[in-house]
Amino acid sequence: MKRIATLALATLCSIAMPVYAGDNNATAITKAKESAQAWLALTDAGNYTSSWNHAAAYFKTVITKPDWEKALKSVRSPLGTLKSRKLKSATFTKTLPGVPDGEYVVIQYVTQFEKKKGSIETVTPMHEKDGSWKVSGYYIK
Repeated sequence: MKRIATLALATLCSIAMPVYAGDNNATAITKAKESAQAWLALTDAGNYTSSWNHAAAYFKTVITKPDWEKALKSVRSPLGTLKSRKLKSATFTKTLPGVPDGEYVVIQYVTQFEKKKGSIETVTPMHEKDGSWKVSGYYIK
């Protein structure tokens, strides 16, 4: 069970292959960061069900809601409350290993939790068919 959750969390959060940084990419990065911040607010508040509900459609095919809730409870709860989160990088890409081609932004934060200092959170929003950006992957290292 934990292995499945880890796979789902890590699959979409692999290091992205950067592409040229044009105006469209800057707009995509801005929208993806806004989506990631809203989604992270749900996880920070312990609203794991809501985080799954607001995730990308592809994400929901990779992990079930109950498995996602269990995975986050086992990973996030032991860390304690969020103390700080600072943007480290945001990279636009159209390809990631093991997932369909599309538009993704791999965002990394340097995060401090109550019981774990210096974590790296990777959040990967993807561009949905309806034009929105939704989180398709999340990983804490």
